[in-house]
Parts: sequence; structure tokens; C-alpha cells
Amino acid sequence: MSKPAGRSISIVVPCRNEAGCIQSFLDSVLHQDLRGLDWEIIIADGMSDDGTREVLESYRERHPQVRILDNPGKIVSTGLNAAIRAARGEVIVRMDVHTEYAPDYIRECVTVLQETGVDNVGGPWMAKGAGYMNRAIATAFQSPLATGSTRAHNRDYAGEVDTVYLGCWRRDVFNRIGYFDEGFVRNQDDEFNFRLVRSGGRIWQSPRIISWYRPRATLSGLFRQYLQYGFWKVAMIRKHRAPVHWRHVVPSAFVLANLLLLLATVRDAATGCGSILPWSLKAWTGLVAGYLFASCGAAILAAKRSDWSLLPMLPVIFATFHLSYGVGFLIGLLYWPFINWRPVQPGKFFTEITR
Repeated sequence: MSKPAGRSISIVVPCRNEAGCIQSFLDSVLHQDLRGLDWEIIIADGMSDDGTREVLESYRERHPQVRILDNPGKIVSTGLNAAIRAARGEVIVRMDVHTEYAPDYIRECVTVLQETGVDNVGGPWMAKGAGYMNRAIATAFQSPLATGSTRAHNRDYAGEVDTVYLGCWRRDVFNRIGYFDEGFVRNQDDEFNFRLVRSGGRIWQSPRIISWYRPRATLSGLFRQYLQYGFWKVAMIRKHRAPVHWRHVVPSAFVLANLLLLLATVRDAATGCGSILPWSLKAWTGLVAGYLFASCGAAILAAKRSDWSLLPMLPVIFATFHLSYGVGFLIGLLYWPFINWRPVQPGKFFTEITR
């Protein structure tokens, strides 16, 4: 078992162009229960140009615990690494600007890390929205149909997992297995945790560590986010020759099946297939009907738990999750070579982090 966690804490936060929420985030950190802890918060700013830096500077002037670093790489992995390398604490707690935290979030991270003796701890990945579309996306996010029925979204689960939302580590974990891979724009958490578990490390999810992720507020933002997730998941799988989980394959298989059946339907129509209703059209209709049945059923269950007014939008959001991830995964399969997983960096559409 690892040595007990210390009482000096470094909170690391990558951010870029977060003028709309950086102040409320910093206030939430300052209102955390940090009694008896020697703490600092390190913000790795990705060269913000929307006023974020000015807000950060104003907080640094008033609160000596606030430190600011430049993150010229402008992505999460480079920001995390810069902050972790500069950290003075024995324990590293990662926080995200787009997440709301329980007042005892940091204290529970440190306590659970000490009690379990594992290498990384975190809480369930729960979502909360503001405004109709944001609430609808948050509600869909909590449904097993959207992201797979995983322990990560189970708010009552306590035990070992393969990956966890955000994270809290002893500093020596990074000395042992290295830092976040800066070649990853997305999925850097999954890649890091995969290396951690493969090296013999342990990750623990605790329902006592409570936070609420704020998802994208538009369908276009959600589509681009999950397109990138699918694309970069292939990079992680190919880098480590990792096994492919069914929930990574199903969306891409669904997209591919739709594409092939539609092409077959067009071919049958162009060649004057003898049947009034070609087999390909029957198969495609059955596939879509089955998906709509499952999607509407999941939407009813999700709306019942949350808000019935969200029901009309939920099937559309489910489709956005699945189609974007599936298309991204298929593009990733075409892009990343089998031998060398990291060729010339992908274009801006797959490397720019946007909300």
C-alpha cells in the first residue's frame, strides 16, 4: 500500500478563454473546506485573449495561494503538465473550470486517497445544466444510452475503476509513470489512467467525492466534442495496442451500417432491383426503427427522472452523441496508422478545444 497522503495540496487547473466562468470557479475553490491544509491553486492559462487573464491577475493580487502559469500549448495535457511540474504539494488535485464542486470536494479527495492507499481517486461523473438545451444535454449525459452503462456515471458506486473523472494523486505517481501525453488533445485522462493501471497502479471511485460537470450548451458544440473524443480514442487504442471495449465500437458500427445500407439502397434503385422494396431499404428501415425505439424509450426514462419538458429534445441529443462519436472513431481508424500511431498532427478541427 502507498504511503499516506500528505497535508500540502496543489490544485491544478488548465484553462483558456473562460472569462464567463473563471470568477465563479475561483470563488468556489476559495469557499472549499481547506482548514488545516497547506494549499495552492495553479492555473495554467492557455494564452487567453478574452479577459480571463485579467480576472486571474486580480485574484492573484488578493490571494497569495493563486499562481498563474502560461500554457502556450493551449490544450489540457500541456496545461496539466506545466501545473504539475510547478506544484509544491505532496498531493495533486485536478479541477476543471466547467464543473461545480461540493464544499468538501478537495478534503474528501485527500481523505479517500489516504484511506484507500490507491494512486488516483475521484468521484462519479455527474452532470448539471442551466437553460433548456444545457439541461437536456446534462440529462441525456446521465443516461446509459448516451455514453454506455459504466461505473463512472453511477453516483452510488465505491470501488476500483479503470479511469475516473478529474483525479487526485500523490505527487510520486508522476515520477513513477510520467506525465500526461501532450500528443493527445482529447482522452489524455484515459491514456494516463491506462498507463497507471497497466503499471500496477490502482484507481478508486468514491461517492463521497461530489461534483457536477457542466456539459456543452449547444448541439454543434456537443457534436464537435464527441467527434474529437471518438477520433482520439483510436489514437489511445493504437498507441498502447489496448483492447477495444464494446461501447467504443457500437457507435461507429451503427454509423457504418447506416452508410453501407444507404449506399446499397441507392445502388439497388439505380440498377432497377426487381423488388419494389429492396432488401437494403428494408434492412436500413429496420435498423433506424430499432434505434428510434431504444432512443425514445431511454428518453422517456430520462425525462421521468428529470423533467418531462426535456423529452422532445432527448432523442436528438442521443443521436448527436452516437453519430459524432461514431464518425470520429471511423475517421480515427482511417487516420492513425497501425505501426506509428502519431503521424503529422491532425488538422485544427480535431485539435482545437472549443465550448
